[in-house]
Amino acid sequence: MSRKTDVLRIKKAKSFGGEISVPGDKSISHRAVMLAAISNGPCRVDGFLPSNDCLSTVGAIRALGIQVDILDEDKYGPYRLMVHGRGGKFTPPKEDIDCGISGTTMRLLSGILAGQKFISALVGDESLSQRPMQRIIEPLKLMGCEIIASGKNNSAPLTIHGADLESVRYELPIASAQVKSAIILAGLFAKGKTTVVEPLQTRDHTEKMLDFFQVKTIRTNDEISIDGGQVLESRDIIVPGDISSAAFWFVSAAAFSGSKLTVKNVGLNPSRNGILKILTRMGANVSESIDTSGNGEEIGNVSIEGVGLKGIEIDGDIVPNIIDEIPIIAVAGALAEGKTVIKDAAELRVKESDRISAVAGNLRAMGADVKETDDGMVINGGKPLVGANIDSYGDHRIAMAFSVAGLFAEGETVINNPECIAVSYPNFEVHLKELLSPNKRGLDEPITVIRSLSVEDDKN
Repeated sequence: MSRKTDVLRIKKAKSFGGEISVPGDKSISHRAVMLAAISNGPCRVDGFLPSNDCLSTVGAIRALGIQVDILDEDKYGPYRLMVHGRGGKFTPPKEDIDCGISGTTMRLLSGILAGQKFISALVGDESLSQRPMQRIIEPLKLMGCEIIASGKNNSAPLTIHGADLESVRYELPIASAQVKSAIILAGLFAKGKTTVVEPLQTRDHTEKMLDFFQVKTIRTNDEISIDGGQVLESRDIIVPGDISSAAFWFVSAAAFSGSKLTVKNVGLNPSRNGILKILTRMGANVSESIDTSGNGEEIGNVSIEGVGLKGIEIDGDIVPNIIDEIPIIAVAGALAEGKTVIKDAAELRVKESDRISAVAGNLRAMGADVKETDDGMVINGGKPLVGANIDSYGDHRIAMAFSVAGLFAEGETVINNPECIAVSYPNFEVHLKELLSPNKRGLDEPITVIRSLSVEDDKN
């Protein structure tokens, strides 16, 4: 038997650039819905990202008895919501809560459910069921919640027995914004002051958004503390554009000599803007204007002019800041002159795929000189890329990173299973075509992105 599978075909681009606004920030969209749900009234969420990941959070919150209204939507899904908060009081779910592929949904929601007086079960797809959950189970158990992990190596499904929680001072063994957030959210339902100690600073959207909801958090050096019993005051939320989605266009423009790109209304939180620092170090001309106006988040415009890139070394404190951008940064390294070394990024091995292995393997398939290491890779850049058959591994960031690589490769690059892109960027292909469009740029080159069906053997 045979089956038809969707593929994305990319050809080498002759030009790149323009002006664009990217979809809402995925991390902030998740948190906006969850925190609105535990606030004391209705909250409007504007700019919500209607991706598969974030819709899993909406579904989970609804399963807990929270009303979520769709105020506006387009062909990609709802982008304006009304979440009717109930002050942290939920209804016991009637069935397992499906988190889909979303680790953010499962980990952050576990923190909230730890303080509820009922039993709940969180499940996910095959990929999520392989991701490590012991990192949240340990601190939540210390706070008094019983969590049973039914999967291999303490992975999902998770059964959570909510309880009266006690405060804890917990030192994170690894830098993780999701684990930090789970503990902080559990701390809202705990007695006394809960403190999380970070080995390296991670993205701080949870703390910023809690402050916006008039819940006090305190940061002292590497410690974040929250007093239990605080109530979130309902507020309307604006979700900025996702800098992790914009990163694909940033790299495309930076590596394309003569290009000019502006991304508008994008989130520029200092705990997330490391991609701009990396590209500046690699030689790109980067300028940004910040207007701090939404939820305490820095929002503004970023402009990039491509002048060619050079290899650099990436390690240490900046890695947690750019952990989601490393696949596209690795592509930038392959396009740069000289050596790019990525270290301290072992966390990439437990994302939606083993991103170190996936990136290194796909870059080698395109002719790049790449050596995989335990916690990163060494890329000897400057070798011409050639089109190849690319495995997305069902990972949205791998699929998008190698779509960008295909713009610089001779011949045709085929991205298999590109539907995973919808996890974070439903209209990625539309925006890619716009940035290559001859109608907008007065150029005569053809569109280089083609969605098509191919026939593969059915091995099932």
